[in-house]
Amino acid sequence: MEEKRTLDISGISKDFAGLRALDGVSLHLAQGEILGLIGPNGSGKTTLINVVTGLYPATGGSVRAAGEDITNKPAWHIARTGIARTFQTIRLFRELTVRENVEVAGVSMGLSRPAARARADAVLEEMGLTGWRENLAGALPYGLERRVEVARALAMQPRFLLLDEPAAGLNEEESDELLRVLATIPEAKGLGILIVDHDMRLIMRLCQRLHVLSYGKTIGEGTPEQVRGIPAVIEAYLGSTAARA
Repeated sequence: MEEKRTLDISGISKDFAGLRALDGVSLHLAQGEILGLIGPNGSGKTTLINVVTGLYPATGGSVRAAGEDITNKPAWHIARTGIARTFQTIRLFRELTVRENVEVAGVSMGLSRPAARARADAVLEEMGLTGWRENLAGALPYGLERRVEVARALAMQPRFLLLDEPAAGLNEEESDELLRVLATIPEAKGLGILIVDHDMRLIMRLCQRLHVLSYGKTIGEGTPEQVRGIPAVIEAYLGSTAARA
């Protein structure tokens, strides 16, 4: 039987010129589950993803992926351990086709060009993007750009997928389509998803568990139902109306 694999973030702190952006944050993500990381703007959500993926060094604490200590390792090394991510700001190669954008991810993981293309085609089909694969990425509707970013991350065949605001700027219909696609991924691919987003309609329906940050500290965690009832979370982020929704 395959060993249960987790992404374990333990006591992570991050300082910027005397400002503590993260203060002892600990959480875990198992393969096969979806964990929502939520909180007000400036609470440290993206900073945490940047520390985990090697863009920022941690000031304190540790990150382990499937038992391997990856704290402060180079971003390329962390990617090779099975961690992929998307960004708040879309970073597609706009002059390349959709297929080529996704193909790049496979090549970056050491695949030959034909193998990377085959993987890209498979992922695009799973994401419902086959009909767009020869379109230039720069000519796509915004909602599809977001899905291509997710597809490119999936082409790395990660154990853990970190999504930073994938629903940002999407209308309700596009958000519902994103929900439909993301909900099937963990079980189908055996990976864990950590998602940061302000779309509470998406988050509350998609995630099995939530972890809430405010001013760099954890103020609540649990199922969506449990988190709705935590007074500190209601005050800092959800508000009384959202808590009753």
